[in-house]
Amino acid sequence: MLKARAKYHLGQVVRHRKHPFRGVVFDVDPEFNNTDEWYAAIPEDSRPCKEQPFYHLLAENDQSYYIAYVSEQNLVEDYSGEPVDHPDIPDLFGPFEDGHYPLHFQLN
Repeated sequence: MLKARAKYHLGQVVRHRKHPFRGVVFDVDPEFNNTDEWYAAIPEDSRPCKEQPFYHLLAENDQSYYIAYVSEQNLVEDYSGEPVDHPDIPDLFGPFEDGHYPLHFQLN
C-alpha cells in the first residue's frame, strides 16, 4: 500500500531546488505518473526516485510560462511572498493572498 504524503498543497508557491523557476501547485500525483519517455529524458545521474509525490505546476521563469512536472525532492517552498504571473492561474485559483492561491472550487 502506498503511504506517500504530499509535502506541498494545491495553491502553494514553490520553486525548483536546482533550476531557476517557480510555480503554483495545481495537482499532485502520489508517485510518478508520466511517460517512460519523459523519465528517460532526464540524465540518469539526476533522475528522481519514482516512489515519491510528483507535482504539476503552473510554472514561470524569466523567459516564459509553462506546465512543469517535478518530483518532491526537487522542490522547496517559495518564501518570496511574490505572486506567480502564469496566465492560467485565474482559471483555477482566486487572487494571491497570504503567500498562496485559494482554489476557486471545493475538492472532495
